[in-house]
Amino acid sequence: MRDLIFVSLENWDDVWRRNQFICDALLRRFPHMRLLFVERARDVSHAVRTLRFSDLGRPALRQVREFPGLSIFSPIKLLPNSLSSGRRINALLLRRDLQRISSEIGLKGPLLWINDHFAGHLCGQLGERAVVYDVTDDWTVMPSTAAAERERIVQADRELCARADLVVVCSQSLEDSRRPTARKLVRIPNGVDAAHYRSCIEANPLGHHCDGDQFDSQVSAALVAPVFGYLGTLHGDRIDSALVLALADMWPGGKVVLCGPDFLSPLDHRRLKSRANIEIRAAVPYADVPKVLAGFDVCILPHRCNAFTESLNPIKLWEYLASGKPIASTPVAGFRDFSHLCNLGDGVAGFLSACRSALEEDRTIGLWRMREAENHSWEHRVDDLLEVFRQQGWLGQRAGRNRRLQASLALDATQKRPTTRVRRGERNFCHG
Repeated sequence: MRDLIFVSLENWDDVWRRNQFICDALLRRFPHMRLLFVERARDVSHAVRTLRFSDLGRPALRQVREFPGLSIFSPIKLLPNSLSSGRRINALLLRRDLQRISSEIGLKGPLLWINDHFAGHLCGQLGERAVVYDVTDDWTVMPSTAAAERERIVQADRELCARADLVVVCSQSLEDSRRPTARKLVRIPNGVDAAHYRSCIEANPLGHHCDGDQFDSQVSAALVAPVFGYLGTLHGDRIDSALVLALADMWPGGKVVLCGPDFLSPLDHRRLKSRANIEIRAAVPYADVPKVLAGFDVCILPHRCNAFTESLNPIKLWEYLASGKPIASTPVAGFRDFSHLCNLGDGVAGFLSACRSALEEDRTIGLWRMREAENHSWEHRVDDLLEVFRQQGWLGQRAGRNRRLQASLALDATQKRPTTRVRRGERNFCHG
């Protein structure tokens, strides 16, 4: 595998997301690969405006002990991107810094992986072998985005889709919307390390393996004071606070716990904090996620149903399945595909009914959830990704050849485009 520059929309921290899982799998698969992970910029202009300077203390370049080949770069953003001159200067500084650091750490013909839609200006500037654009959320339809910013995002996304050698998406909605522009496209959903969550089933308050009087007493106690838990980004464009409030009111003796990076508005905070049995907790480090899930009686997803959430393939879906816990969700993308393992309900009445059904369900369903999660590992996802890289000739010496996939190229007669068909249902390769 060639050296890699990974331009992320997220920092490399204890709260792991898709970017870190993919990088982790690649670094373990190719221990001699050098990977430069580019974090979100340290924003000087924002720090001055808000008088919050803590983020500026991040080191510009650092290493991670577990991965000798990994270097993490935190660029500096001097000026507001709302100004066209500011955008040009910030882009120039980033290109200059990445060129310098790439030379210092000895990157040679790296693959340029871009997750940030505004990083298209890097294409052709870093001596890269090829460009991959990974689209994980449809920021072009995020409801709260201002019109001018949305137009900039739409333009940047369209240009990067057209320039990239490969566009990677995680959901059907993203595949449908990016296919007309992308030169080549592949859908790689998110995944899970199922083994990381096995402790959840052992610590389950409802006791999946209990029977007789022990099972009945535990279920009865949970029905009186259940814990409904959410693990993921807290944002008004995703979380429907009306559903959370209704849930707290329906079980006043229970508890609703919301854990994750907090981007809720002051209004949402005031509304949620008006209920004594709603807790808003900090983001959970990846190492502690199983312990937190083990404390939930029901894993909930009170997401809004809109174009933005339709673009997602929530990592929490796979984490919830791997935990074996009962699941209650609105009928959003990802969760709809596993309606036989999740309790789904639309609107307040439907969501509350789904939560009630989750509490009362047959606990043996938890084992089916865990088995399903095992079919969607990050290792499988990276296998599929590397198969596409191999077909593109980006691995060299056939070193990354996928031994598990038996893929064949067939011509789609209706669209007149070659499509790689694979037997596993979730994975779908489309080459334009």
